[in-house]
Amino acid sequence: METYIGIDLGGTKILIGELDSCGNILKYKKYESAFFNQQSALDIIKESLDDYIRTIGWIDGKPLGMGVGLIGRVDAEQGIWLQIDPKRTQPIPLAKELAGHYGIPCFIDNDVKVATRAEQQFGFGQISRNFIYVNIGTGIAAGSVVNGVQIRGSHFNAGEVGHTQVGVNLGLKCGCGRTDCVELIASAAGLDLCARTLKNDYETKLRFPAGVGERVSVNEIFSLSRKGDPLCVQLVENASQALANLIMNLVRVTDPDTIVLGGGLVADGYLHTKTLEKLNPTTLRFVTNGVVVTKLNPVFIGLMGAGVIAMNV
Repeated sequence: METYIGIDLGGTKILIGELDSCGNILKYKKYESAFFNQQSALDIIKESLDDYIRTIGWIDGKPLGMGVGLIGRVDAEQGIWLQIDPKRTQPIPLAKELAGHYGIPCFIDNDVKVATRAEQQFGFGQISRNFIYVNIGTGIAAGSVVNGVQIRGSHFNAGEVGHTQVGVNLGLKCGCGRTDCVELIASAAGLDLCARTLKNDYETKLRFPAGVGERVSVNEIFSLSRKGDPLCVQLVENASQALANLIMNLVRVTDPDTIVLGGGLVADGYLHTKTLEKLNPTTLRFVTNGVVVTKLNPVFIGLMGAGVIAMNV
């Protein structure tokens, strides 16, 4: 049986799984991870994969290829992980290192570009050669496919659309140097920031965790918004308007026929519905397949995409 190993490295977890050529996840295991630089991330990947091989094992001999989805800038062609962010820059030849260590051909790419490949291979890419996949999770980023080819950019930085201003002005300063980036308003981290910034301006029953690094619950924000909680209603209003403006800006750039939304924040459909209400039909008239939520499981789309790049198709 021909299989491929996928590794989805996130900020707090690693998913490792074995997939077939149709993208079916045959076995998988989740591992916790913590804040890391690139060298320590390599060690975490090796430790986790060693455990996976020992405790789960291959289905039918060694997989034909390995794919890894990573945070930050990646030179996929050369197999070099360039940086996580400007403060964590340590280029390492990750693909060569893993291929040499495990004796399996290895391919790497940015996590959202990997998710876009999954969408291209197994999702709405089956009906569209011109679509934009927008991932709305802890942060916000996008993958643009034009005439069947994903845009990468001169420095492998295409798609960092979370760092664009979208007309919702709250005075929030972003680490990129700008203010009111859409990621600060409509992502999971952004909703936490906005909730804490605006909590004294609106009545609310929203709970604010006191622990370091703990965020307010996005699910609780959505639930309370449905019930008319003033703060949560405003948070959702801001987030949906920001996303709508982002989408309307993006369609003017590459002329897609489909916008696919992915990530945990749109999985239950509430934010998606609120965003659709704010889209201008004239601006969206050529998006003939609509603004849709991915049909691929948001928990596993990164793992599926890692499997796709492992196939090197």
